[in-house]
Order: sequence, then C-alpha cells, then structure tokens
Amino acid sequence: MPSDIQKLDGVDKKLLSALQSNARTTVGELAELVSLSQSPCWRRVKQMEESGLIEGYSARLSRQKLGYGVTGFVQLQMDNHTPQASESFERAVVALPQVLSCHNLSGRYDYQLEVVGTDLESFSEFVRTHIRALPGVREISTSFSLKEVKRAGALPIV
Repeated sequence: MPSDIQKLDGVDKKLLSALQSNARTTVGELAELVSLSQSPCWRRVKQMEESGLIEGYSARLSRQKLGYGVTGFVQLQMDNHTPQASESFERAVVALPQVLSCHNLSGRYDYQLEVVGTDLESFSEFVRTHIRALPGVREISTSFSLKEVKRAGALPIV
C-alpha cells in the first residue's frame, strides 16, 4: 500500500478526503463514492491504516461548549539544548492535557505550545504552576487568540 503521497491513486485520495471530512462514513458509503464494491474498498482503507497513512479516528469537540474560553500560544526558550534536556521537556509537556499542541521551532523560541483554559485566571495559573515548572524552561512569552479564523481539520489531499 502507499507509503507516500506519490503512490496514492485517485481512489485512495477520494477515500482519504471522505474520511477526513467524516470519519463515521460507512464502508458502503465510501465504496459508492469511489465506485468500488465494499470488500476492495475496505481492503484499501485497512491497508492505509496498517501502513500508518491513516493514524486514527477522532471526534471534533467544541472548546466553547466544554468551557474552554481561552486559547493561548506560549513560546518557550530553553536553558539547555541537549538531547536529554529536550527529551525530558517533551515527555513532561506531552503529559499536560491542557496543551493541545507542541511544536519545536526554529528562530528565537525553541517551542510553541497551544494551551486552553476555562478563563484567563485558570490559564494564568496553569502557566505559572505548570509551564514554568517544565524542565529547562528559561523564558516564556504568551499570546492569546482573539478569534479563531480557521482550525485545521484536514490535510490537503493533492
């Protein structure tokens, strides 16, 4: 099965797009969409799952309805850039459920975290007690989201 985007044919691309749009699409619906019978359609999806191209399925939840009224982006500069320090930091940050994403960056800051909080006070408390306590953190800079214009929910399939 395809290990990279060059090996995807038109049917695979349609399947991936459909699943990104609605992961609850049935095999029957997928098969009809790509003009295959259900068995070969199921095999293609299964092969893409086994190859790691499809990493999993999830539900998209409303931050607002779950009470997360604040989203902030926390940029961190580290004291130390050894592999051990990075591993220790990354292990600790992965364990924090309020951290939705963590990116290792080039440039002035070493990491950027996307963090949610129920309100400004809880967000601030989280940064003071948890983010500052992460191994190796030297400097913190935070920006708040004023409005979410687009949330990436799907990768472009070209």
